[in-house]
This record gives sequence, structure tokens and C-alpha cells, in this order.
Amino acid sequence: MSSSPLSKKRRVSCSETKTGSNCSSVNSIRTDLTSNPANGMAKNGNEVEIDEGLYSRQLYVLGHDAMKRMQNSSVLISGMRGLGVEIAKNVILGGVKSVTVHDIGITAWSDLSSQFYLREDDIGKNRAEMSQPRLAELNNYVPVSSYTGVLTEDYLLQFQVVVLTNPTIEDELWIAEFCHNNGIKFILADTRGLFGQLFCDFGEEMTVIDTNGEQPLTAMISMITKDEAGVVTCLDEARHGFESGDYVTFTEIQGMTELNNCDPVQIKVLGPYTFSICDTSSFSDYVRGGIVTQVKMPKKIHFKSLSSSMAEPDFIMTDFAKFDRPGQLHIGFQALRHFAKKHDRMPKPWNKSDAEELLSIAKSINSCLSGSAKQEQLDETLLKKLSYVSAGDLAPINAFIGGLTAQEVMKACTGKFMPIVQWLYFDALECLPEEEESIPTEEDCVFRNSRYDGQIAVFGSKIQEKLSKQRYFLVGAGAIGCELLKNFAMIGLACGEGGEVIVTDMDTIEKSNLNRQFLFRSWDVTKMKSETAAAAVKQMNRQIHITGHQNRVGPDTERIYDDDFFEGLDGVANALDNVDARMYMDRRCVYYRKPLLESGTLGTKGNVQVVIPFLTESYSSSQDPPEKSIPICTLKNFPNAIEHTLQWARDEFEGLFKQPAENAMQYLTDPKFLERTLKLPGAQPLEVLEAVYKSLVTDCPKNWEDCVAWARNHWQCQYNNNIRQLLHNFPPDQKTSSGAPFWSGPKRCPHPLDFSTSNALHMDYIIAAANLFAQSYGIKGSTDRVTVIKILECIKVPEFIPKSGVTIHVSDQDLQSANASIDDSRLEELKSILPKPDALTNLRMTSIDFEKDDDTNFHMDFIVAASNLRAENYDISPVDKHKSKLIAGKIIPAIATTTAAVVGLVCLELFKIVQGHQKLESYKNGFMNLALPFFAFSEPIAAPKHKYYETVWTLWDRFEVKGIQPNGEEMTLKQFLDYFKNEHKLEITMLSQGVSMLYSFFMPAAKLRERFDQPMTEIVTKVSKKKLGKHVKALVFELCCNDDTDEDVEVPYVRYTIR
Repeated sequence: MSSSPLSKKRRVSCSETKTGSNCSSVNSIRTDLTSNPANGMAKNGNEVEIDEGLYSRQLYVLGHDAMKRMQNSSVLISGMRGLGVEIAKNVILGGVKSVTVHDIGITAWSDLSSQFYLREDDIGKNRAEMSQPRLAELNNYVPVSSYTGVLTEDYLLQFQVVVLTNPTIEDELWIAEFCHNNGIKFILADTRGLFGQLFCDFGEEMTVIDTNGEQPLTAMISMITKDEAGVVTCLDEARHGFESGDYVTFTEIQGMTELNNCDPVQIKVLGPYTFSICDTSSFSDYVRGGIVTQVKMPKKIHFKSLSSSMAEPDFIMTDFAKFDRPGQLHIGFQALRHFAKKHDRMPKPWNKSDAEELLSIAKSINSCLSGSAKQEQLDETLLKKLSYVSAGDLAPINAFIGGLTAQEVMKACTGKFMPIVQWLYFDALECLPEEEESIPTEEDCVFRNSRYDGQIAVFGSKIQEKLSKQRYFLVGAGAIGCELLKNFAMIGLACGEGGEVIVTDMDTIEKSNLNRQFLFRSWDVTKMKSETAAAAVKQMNRQIHITGHQNRVGPDTERIYDDDFFEGLDGVANALDNVDARMYMDRRCVYYRKPLLESGTLGTKGNVQVVIPFLTESYSSSQDPPEKSIPICTLKNFPNAIEHTLQWARDEFEGLFKQPAENAMQYLTDPKFLERTLKLPGAQPLEVLEAVYKSLVTDCPKNWEDCVAWARNHWQCQYNNNIRQLLHNFPPDQKTSSGAPFWSGPKRCPHPLDFSTSNALHMDYIIAAANLFAQSYGIKGSTDRVTVIKILECIKVPEFIPKSGVTIHVSDQDLQSANASIDDSRLEELKSILPKPDALTNLRMTSIDFEKDDDTNFHMDFIVAASNLRAENYDISPVDKHKSKLIAGKIIPAIATTTAAVVGLVCLELFKIVQGHQKLESYKNGFMNLALPFFAFSEPIAAPKHKYYETVWTLWDRFEVKGIQPNGEEMTLKQFLDYFKNEHKLEITMLSQGVSMLYSFFMPAAKLRERFDQPMTEIVTKVSKKKLGKHVKALVFELCCNDDTDEDVEVPYVRYTIR
């Protein structure tokens, strides 16, 4: 399961490159795999081919050009503690040319709290050397080497990007200055306990090719005026979405042709459907039509050097509620570096004298400043907290800052997306205890040679013990699931007595997962995700108690995930890829009153929502409006965008290779199929039986030649005959009743295509369609084009003459009213001429389920050819297989950087939940877009309050009713109704369980009398026609009630306990 947010988501060829003049076999290690080209890029002359099977989801975020630019970048990451390894992991997954990891330090106990590629056996050994082989496994296309010597100017010159993590003050200054002066992109990243710092310097001038990563907007034009600033009016089907300052160009304008394919023109927005452009007064008169398209313009960014930026910093805000924090932390982090230089260590955890000294250093630094970095007054409480926790090393903070940093590395390599200019500071002080008396003591936070030392330094040993005993249910082991498990293992969740993480995912690992689901390797493809992920995190921390399941969550698995299961949990984390499953888990968490951690990603966008019992609203409390669907008549006759032709092709796939086989086999094997079909509404019975008749009689092939003939005839029907019929009904010069051209605005006038065996696209269609049709009937197919062409030459395609009297619907309203009438005589004829099932006992058809990620199954080949042929009919620009797969396969673009950052934020909320935070303002829902970059945090919305009489309630409240009375007998319906009347002064007017209506005041009197004396469970069983499983301990009833004034009142649901 992967992730999509509620918008409310290998072998390497590495020619031996020198690692630098100071690099020797003693202090440099590299993985040398030489059987394949480096980087997932097969080289053929100057052409670069990207492994789309591996990088597909990331390609939809970055694009091919940016990926190709990344493969020219060698990256140095210095410092292999938790932050450094997080950055390295994400950059390696991204697919740069090479990565060198550098560290001169040795592994200590405190590193293990966040460095997921170091083990207890590595203590005392060099961090870079121990991390390198594990990092190298992440992406066989990216050579990874380690370096343990001193960084020198000569050594740095071989890299395009240098990243320093947790540096000394001397190193950061000279390396930053050297990089700035030598055209090397420089990034400084640091985390200290609950605080993070990030700085970027990409040179005196950097060109950003695409500032936001969004698809260019397009709109259809209805009018352009002739004026000094011509006003463009768009069709009012949808708002144009442009902003003032955007650049646009034009195509397909009739009349004012001077604008067609013009150089980009800057616009000024006048309204949701209008904007002004350049001087059009001398242009020809506008007649009709035209498409306006946004043009992405490159933007030049100027960066100051580290030393200049120290004195005159520019900040990116991460939390607008902490507006003054960046300036304070800018001085605080400098003070930490000075403290470390003086003492060769960070301030001791929660040590007051060290905190006072750090504050004194900060005051001294501030007093010497003269630029904008100088603070009028230092926030002493904040800086002391920085001192208290600075010795800490937290996996979630590293995940967040590491995800951001890796994205900045990609920006530096590619010029894709807007970089951080130039400083970013982040803190999560809300994770500390809410009450002053619960703040940890210095004694409770001392290092004790434990793998959790870096975390105990911040929170103390008591919270560590609480974490170890947690029982958590993780739903999904995709990209977000893998990152969550890594963080769980690092923070020690469920690593003690009584603790357990249960992870469920019914999916198997595919090649496209490997680019961001970092717990999986190429040799894991086809294995179960949950089991593989569980085994991988066991390697990171042997102490974690984890169990992998392969179950889908839903009503079907409530026997497994029953009352006992949920009541034994401390919380749930979702790592799901669809809204329905999210809403189901949300309902379960509300019912069992368990906290829920919800998150999702969509490319560079990510969101986090925390759901806390009795405190916040739930995930389902607010929903997005449904996605706008494409009108049927647009798909059938009037497409105007490639999205329309791709959806049409997907519908074709279902209507040719899936539904007919399903219906035909049901007709042959299910005696009640005909009876059920005839009860379907509208024209459906006729459509289904026509399709069954075609499958079993008229279209049923005997051999491969018949399959090719079917494909050729279907091509003729769709791309020639149907278009000719459409043009017969509505000729190119057709006028509407008002005298306007029929073919204008969103209606594009089509033209028929003529088949040719020398046209590659035509042949692509025939090969894909014929093979899929053959698969449906169990006939062996072929990809031999020469043979197929010979078969095609022998096929006589029936001549088509457009008919009069054929109705073609122009709108969905026309279509719906036409569906009311069906041809009864043809229906009766079909019933009589359909062959009897026992006459076709040897016929077997296979229904084909669409699978986008198998390049050998002809599915996407058919979709691309079918869509692009229809696009050619309507003069719509075609798209390649890669983009077709995105749209037709409804793929969620994804990249490892966003996932890592989002999950870091999720686990910060987990710290608060485990401690039992009760203040709404302690929790943070978050949204980010790393492309812009943009961050927004807010308090969760409080659970809305309702009231009946004097009782205030929220979605977390309910009526608890014990169904079994003291005498051992179950409550009857009458007793249930009386209970609410007597105990709560509520008269129940309607009572339901799920979709079953158990009682209503308007029921017939005889039925009411019968039900009044029946036990509640008996009524439920009878009405729902389902037996209650032994695992069911309680039922949920929904009520409609009147109060004692006979007014409707909204009330909570009922939990009716039966066992």
C-alpha cells in the first residue's frame, strides 16, 4: 500500500573514477559493480535511457529532463550520524551519478537512536565505512563509496554538490566559502534534539527551470478583443487558474492568427475567466476558437555565501505560529558551535549550568552583530531548551530535516523546483511534557550506553520505557509504511516487554516500489511487503517485536481485527493509498477510541493529521468534494483533451477485454444470470445481452487470424466509420439553433483515419488488440508484424455508408432521457437466438484485469495506441506511454524525500500521544510542498460539539446499552425503546443497524407488534439476513429521536453489548 494524501496520496557500471588526491585504499571504500550502465541510465551515444520500471513514480514528480541532469551529479555527504544517513538514503534512491559518504568519527551508543544502518556490533568502528555497504544496496544504479580522510580543497573539487551535517564551526566556514567560490552547490544541515537547521548556497546565480512542478494550465478561448491590452475571455466551463505575471502562448486561434505559437506573453488577470495580454489593436479580427497554454519561464536565483548570509539571513518559515523563532535559533545554533569548539561536546542533557553558558555565548554573539541577524532581545527560555536537548539525536527530526535536505540536493542537481533561500529552522518543542513537573531531570537523561541514549537525552528514561510497551497497528507497508517502521525501530516503539507492532499489507513487492519503499531490495520482488518489511526492521533493531499480516482491512477481516484486537492496542497508524480504507480505519478508531496517525503524499506535497479521542475531529469529519467526472457525451463524441481520449481508451479496454468475458462466462455458468440481467435499469439489459451474443457468436474467433481480423474491423469501426457517421449527423459547417457554429468551443471537429500497415501507430493497435482478444479466448497470439501484415492484406473490410436516422446525443441529459426507452423486440430476439449454455460447454473466456506496470502484457500498448489514434481523429496532441500510464493508470506521483519528511512529522505526533498530551495546541496537523517550498502547521480542529437537553456530546461519545439483562435474557425492541424513553427522555422514531432498518414509527402495525417482543439480535439477524459471528461482542445502532417537546434532536450512536 502506498500513499496518497487526502487533498482535503541492479547492477551498476561505474568506470573507476578517482575519489581524490587524499584518497587511498586505507580510507576509501567503494562498491564496484561493472556489469550494467550507471544510474539506471543505459547509454547509447549521447542518448540516455532511464529505467522507467524502477523510477516511474519519481519520474512523474521530476520528469525525464531533471532525472537526466541528476545523473551528471556526484554528491558528497559528510557526517554519517542519523541525519547524514537519512540524506544519503534519499539521494541514493533518487538516482544521482554517485554518492560518497564521509566521516572521520566512530560509532557510539548514542548514534544508534537514529542511524538505522549502524548496529551494536559496529560500535567503535568508522560510521561511514559501516554504513556504505548497506547504503549501496539501496540502488544498484548509484555507486556509493566511503571516505574517512580529512576533507581538502582538491578532494572537494570532484563533487557537484557537498552536504555537511553536524559540522564543526571551522569546517563549515572554509568548506562553504570554498564551494561558493568554485561553483560547487553547498548545503549545511544540522539537527540537535528537537531542533533542526538547513542552509543552502547554490552559487552567485542559479537558474530554476520549473519553480513549482505543476502541470502547465490550459484553457479554451471564447473571445479576444483588439486593444492596447487585448482582453482574452475563456469559456466559462472552468476558471482559467492563471495568476498575474504568468506567461502564456496560444494555438488554434481562428482569425487573430498572429497569436498562434507566439513567443510567451505576460498576462494580467482581470477575473476568473478573463486576463489581458499585449497590444492586439493591429492584429486581425478574432473569429473563434483557440487554446491558451501557460509557459514555464526560467527564474534566476542569487545566493549569498555562508559568511554573508550569517550576518544578513533570509529565512523560510516552517511554522507561522513561531514567527520569531528563526532569528533566535540562527544565533542559538551559532552558540552551540562555539560551545562545542570550547568543550569538544554539546551541552549536557538538561544541565542548567551548561544552559547558562550557552545563553551567555548567544548574548555575546548577538552583541557583536550589526546586520539583520541581530535580535532586539533573546528568548532565553527557548535558547535554554535548545541547550537542554542539543545532545539528543531523534530519528523523526532527522527524517524531516533529512527529507528536506535530500530534496534540496535534487534541486541543486537539476534546477527543478524552488530552492530554500537560504535558511530554514525547525523545532518541535511541543513534544516535551505539557506540565512543568513532568520535565525530565538531568539524572534521568544521562547517557547509559543504551541504543536509545540519543532519545533519552531529550525525554528521559521513563518515556523510553513507555515507548517500549506500546502496541501499535500499522495498516500498509508501502512507502509511508516502510518509513514508519524504520522510525518505530529507532525510537524503540514496541521494543520492550508487552510491546508489539502489527503491520498488515496484502500486496507483494514490485520493481517500481524499490525507488522509495526503502526496506525492499531487488531480490525481494514478488515477496509479501509486510513480512519483508518486518524482517528488515528487525535487522535495524533486534529488540522490536513485530508481526506481519497479509490481510486487507475491512468488514471481511473483522473476525481477525475484532474487539479484543483493537481493545489491546495503544494506537493505529495509517499508511494507506485510498480514501475508502482510510475512512474505514477512521471509523474503527472512533469506535474503539484509539488515537490515529494519518498521513499521505502526492509528489512533493505531503500532509499529516492526528486524531485524538475526545479531543480532535476524526479523519472523516471533513471530506473533499468528489472528483469531477468527464461527461459521457464528451467521451463518446466530443473529446477535447488527451485526458478524454485516455479515459475513452480505458473504457474501451474494460468493454472489450473484461466485461464481455465476465458476462459471457456468467451466462454459461450461472442459471440466474439472464433473470438478473433483465431486471437491470434502462438500456443495460439490451447492452449486456448484445455483448454476450457478440462474445459467443458473431465475434467468437477460431484462430489467431480471426483475432487479427477482429482487431482490424474494430479499428475501422472506431477510427473511420463512427467518425464518418458523426460528421454525417453534424457536418463541419453545421450551425446550432442560435446560428453559432456547432463545431466550436469545446467541440472539436474530427476527421476519419485511413488504415495503413506502414503506419506504426496503426500496427501497434492491431498487435495489442489482437493479442488481448486472443488472450480472452485462450488463443496463442503473436508479435510478428510481418506475419500480421500478411494476414491484414487478406482481410476484406466491409464498406461503410453513413446512415440517416441515427441518433447521436449531444448532451448527457439527452442520453439519459433516451435511455428510458429500449428496443423490446430486439431484446426478445436476443433471448431466443442466444445459444444454450450446454451447447458451449467447451468454451472458456478469460476476463482481463487492467495492469499498468507490466510492459509485456499489451495493456498499456493498447491504451496508448487507442488513445493516440482517437487524439489524431480530433487533432489533439498525443502523449507518450509514460504520460499515458500516469493518466490512464491513475498513478500517484511519489518521491522518497517527501515520504521521509512527512513520516518524521507523524512520529513527532507519536511522541505526544505516548506521553498522553491533552492540550489541543500541543498537537500539529501539517501540510508541506517541498517544491515551493511551503510549510503550514495548525492545531487540529476540535471535535464539534452537539447538545440534547443539557447533555453535550461529540463524535467520541455514545450510549452504552447492555443487551443482556440481569435475569440473563436479552432486551426486546419494546424494552429498548422504553429504556431510552425512561432513562434519557428520548422517543426513538427510527432505529437502524448498518443498512438495515429495525424500527420506524411508520412501519405497518402488524410488523411492529411482531417485532416489539423479539430480542434485538433476532431482529438484526432477520432483517439483515446475516448471522452474527461469535467474534461480535457489540452492535452499533443509529437513532433518530424526538425530545419531550416532540422536536427532532441529534444524538450519539448506541453501542449495544451482547457478550
